Amino acid sequence: MKRSFFTFCLGICCLTGIFVLSGIAQAERIRDLTTLAGVRGNSLMGYGLVVGLDGTGDQTMQTPFTTQSLNNMLSQLGITVPAGTNMQLKNVAAVMVTAELPPFARSGTKIDVVVSSMGNAKSLRGGTLLMTPLKGVDNQIYALAQGNLLVSGAGAQSRGNSIQVNQLNGARISGGATVEREVPMVFTDQNVLRLLVNEEDFTVAQQISDAINRRFNGAAMAEDARTIRLYAPTDSADRVRFLANIQDLSIRTSAGDARVIINSRTGSVVMNQRVTLDACAVAQGDLTMEISQRNQVSQPDTPLAGGRTVVTPQTEISLREQNGSLQKVNTNTDLNQVIRALNNLGATPNDLMAILQAMKNAGCLRARLEIN
Repeated sequence: MKRSFFTFCLGICCLTGIFVLSGIAQAERIRDLTTLAGVRGNSLMGYGLVVGLDGTGDQTMQTPFTTQSLNNMLSQLGITVPAGTNMQLKNVAAVMVTAELPPFARSGTKIDVVVSSMGNAKSLRGGTLLMTPLKGVDNQIYALAQGNLLVSGAGAQSRGNSIQVNQLNGARISGGATVEREVPMVFTDQNVLRLLVNEEDFTVAQQISDAINRRFNGAAMAEDARTIRLYAPTDSADRVRFLANIQDLSIRTSAGDARVIINSRTGSVVMNQRVTLDACAVAQGDLTMEISQRNQVSQPDTPLAGGRTVVTPQTEISLREQNGSLQKVNTNTDLNQVIRALNNLGATPNDLMAILQAMKNAGCLRARLEIN
């Protein structure tokens, strides 16, 4: 089982190398490598009520804020609830509503919202979100959300037995919010724009700048490993056409730095095709201790001898060590050879993580080691 799982992990590494090699074979568009500074979405959040639940709402004795919110809503509708009334509600749930306001969103644009229960409701299935204002970080209302919830989970229970698939206390409303306030973009007011490279790389930044200047002479300049300055036309229509032409330009990029990514929680190891090994010797031994105990019954020889039956525990301890010999690893510059060399060590994923760290410290692993 250990061997097959290790082979599976190295198979992932091989597939990663294939994907990277295929990325080298064809050019990438600038739109896939960069984003435009100042053009981004904004997070919105609001507090609301979901009604129409089939007895799966909040237990209002344990979530008093649900009752308080309902009283406030009813008072705005002209309905006064007598003081001291104990409303035992089962069909109402207090929720948090979140959304992402996309760039260039105009008044009347529909956006998706995510609804999450914040009380002890059992399920939001079948509920309807009442009108909820969504605010930005400046506490201004930018959208209003309302609509029927779509819950992807399902569950049932009977006589103490229950079954559940996916989450029942989270839901989505497609196009459930309407934008009421627009966010001004600095893009429309400037003729000097900046492209931001998704992953900082001086080589990629310079390649993008050179590609733009070949199409528009003197229109771009790489400022650092992440930023490319653009000198755009002052007219808004020409500026849009200028950016559209730039984003469709293609450049050929390399695989970047040699990296080995180790996830210590899942035991996965992924490396790109630039990883190389220098010659080294590796010894990784497994020390195994087994302790077993069995009970032995001791009875008297004759029933009338006056003896008694006793149970005597027998404990056995064994200690063994395997795979403790030095294994030679030759210099390898090809990803397939690196995988073959590591696979020949016969190490488990946990052993492999320790071996790679030791190789890095010894200077025979030519890659950046990142542990998550």
